[in-house]
Amino acid sequence: MMTNPWMKEWNVSGSPESILHRSWQTVCAARTLVVKIGSNLLTTPGNGLNGEWIAARAMEMAQLIREGRRVVIVTSGAVAAGYPRLGLTTRPRLLREKQAAAAAGQAILMGCYETVFSAHGIHTAQILLTRDDVEHRRRYLNARDTLKTLLDFGLVPIVNENDTVMVEQIKFGDNDTLSANVADLVGADLLILLSDVDGLFDADPRHNPMARPIPLVAEVTPEVEQLAGGSGSAVGLGGMVTKLKAAKMASLSGCPMVLTNGFSNQPILSVFSGQPVGTLFLPTTSPLNAHKRWLANSRLARGELTLDAGAVAALHKGKSLLARGIVAVEGDFDRGDAVFCLDPEGVRIAKGQVNYPTTDLKKIAGHHSNDFEAILGFLGDPEVIHRDRMAIITTP
Repeated sequence: MMTNPWMKEWNVSGSPESILHRSWQTVCAARTLVVKIGSNLLTTPGNGLNGEWIAARAMEMAQLIREGRRVVIVTSGAVAAGYPRLGLTTRPRLLREKQAAAAAGQAILMGCYETVFSAHGIHTAQILLTRDDVEHRRRYLNARDTLKTLLDFGLVPIVNENDTVMVEQIKFGDNDTLSANVADLVGADLLILLSDVDGLFDADPRHNPMARPIPLVAEVTPEVEQLAGGSGSAVGLGGMVTKLKAAKMASLSGCPMVLTNGFSNQPILSVFSGQPVGTLFLPTTSPLNAHKRWLANSRLARGELTLDAGAVAALHKGKSLLARGIVAVEGDFDRGDAVFCLDPEGVRIAKGQVNYPTTDLKKIAGHHSNDFEAILGFLGDPEVIHRDRMAIITTP
C-alpha cells in the first residue's frame, strides 16, 4: 500500500490509492489548462532554442485542443534564446544586457511557437506581463479579459514576463509564480509545470539515491516547504521553492497543479492518461472568491504583522484583525497596502489590505480600538484589516 506522510484527506474518501486515482480522474477532466515551460527545456546551452523539443510539445497540445480543451503557455526562454545573438557565450548578468537579450530572444521565441503551432492549423498570440499588470486591479481585469478573448477565438496565448522593461520592483522573478497568476486570470482547471525534475521527493534525489517520490500533496504545509531545495538549472531561475509557491497560489484558486519532467515521453499527454505522473498538488476544498484570490496571489505584500494566538484563532473563525492582537509590525506600508499576517511561529496565515500606515500601526499595536483617538489624535477604523479585505492562505 502506498504511504505518503504529506497527504491528508481531501474532498474524497477512501484509501490512499483510491484518493490518488480519483484525483487523477479529476485532472483528466480539465478543460482549460496552463502549461509552464522552463528555459532548460526550451534551450540548449549556447545554441538557442531546442526546436525539435518545442515541436513535439506543440503536437501534444494541439491534440488536447482538438479534444476541445483550451491551452495557455507560460514560457521562459527569451533571454536564453537571445544572448547568443548578442555574441555572448554565457547568460548575461548585467541588467541592461539581460534586457537586450530578452528583446532579441522574444522575437525568436515567438517565431518558433507560431511556426510549430501553425503546422497544426493553430495560431498563437504574445502576452508580456509585469507584476504591475496584476498588482493593479484594473490592469489585472484587462489582462484577464484579453487572455479569455484570445482563448474564445481559438488562439494559444504565449505568456512571458516582460523582461525588456524588467526592474526589481515590477518583476515576478520566476515564471512558476507567473504561471500561477495566469492560471488564476483564466480560471484554469489545471496548471502543469514542466521542469527537469520528476516531481517532489522527500529528499534531494541528486544527492540522495534513497529519495522517494511524493505522488500526491494535499496541502503545501511548512513541512512540505522544508523539502524544497535550490535551483538545479544553469539557465532557469525557478527552484523547488518557487514551484511550491505556485502550488499554494493555484490551490487558493481551486486549481490543481502537476509538476512533471518535461524530458519524459509525451509529458503533457501523460498527465491526461489517468495514471499518476510526477507530483499532483491538490486544490483547497474552499477556494477564495475572485477579489480575495487577486489579493492573495497578485498584490505585493509591503510588510508583515505578527499576531498572538488569540488573533490567529479569530482570523481562522472569519473575524477581522484587531490591533490588540498584533505583537510586532515590520515593513514600510501605507493605508490600503497589502501585508502578511504571521502566527507566533512566523508562519504566514493570511494576507490583507491594512487600514493604517506603518507609523500609526506601530503606535496602536496591542491596544484596544477605544484607545486609538487618544494615541493617534483621530478616531480611525476599529479593524486593522477587515475580514472582507483579508484572504486566509494557510489552514489551521
